[in-house]
Amino acid sequence: LRRDDSNDEDDVALFDAEEDSATRKKRIKHPMASFFHLFFRVSAVLVYLLCGSFGGSFIACMVTIILLLSCDFWTVKNITGRLMVGLRWWNQVDDDGKSRWVFESRKASGSQSSASRSSNAESRIFWLGLIICPIVWVIFAFFALISFKIKWLAVVIMGVVLQGANLYGYVRCKVGARTNLKNMATNYLGRQFLKQVCDSEASS
Repeated sequence: LRRDDSNDEDDVALFDAEEDSATRKKRIKHPMASFFHLFFRVSAVLVYLLCGSFGGSFIACMVTIILLLSCDFWTVKNITGRLMVGLRWWNQVDDDGKSRWVFESRKASGSQSSASRSSNAESRIFWLGLIICPIVWVIFAFFALISFKIKWLAVVIMGVVLQGANLYGYVRCKVGARTNLKNMATNYLGRQFLKQVCDSEASS
């Protein structure tokens, strides 16, 4: 009877741990970062739509959109990517004067995985905002081109370039992280295979 009771307690503890893990994955751990990840880019889209629909001052609208796009570019590149998905990228000048791009992904150890690993909700918010908004600006560019709104085309192209640059950088980070994991797994399996071969030859 005592053994059964202890098993029941272990089952309950394990069930609670699984529930806590699922709750952590759904929880938004960085609400401010998640808010500003969407705020600047959505605001830029809304200002463009409102100015185009209601015919506001072109100079005022252009300056406002450029400021919002610049704030979005800096925020996503330097803050939200690092906090929400553990990715970052930047340009680095070497000692010999050559410029190169650096793409990094966060490595979560076993003790840090629960505290530092991004939640599924934050990851979904990050990637949806990162992908959808550049597509919207590409659509704006298409309509500005076919409607001969040349003055707006320059603003739209800036939106495509700035938000497309962040999208490209973070996709490179994501792909690079997966490539590194595959290389690590391949190297590990190769070492294990060589170790087994050497052990079998030594034993024979």
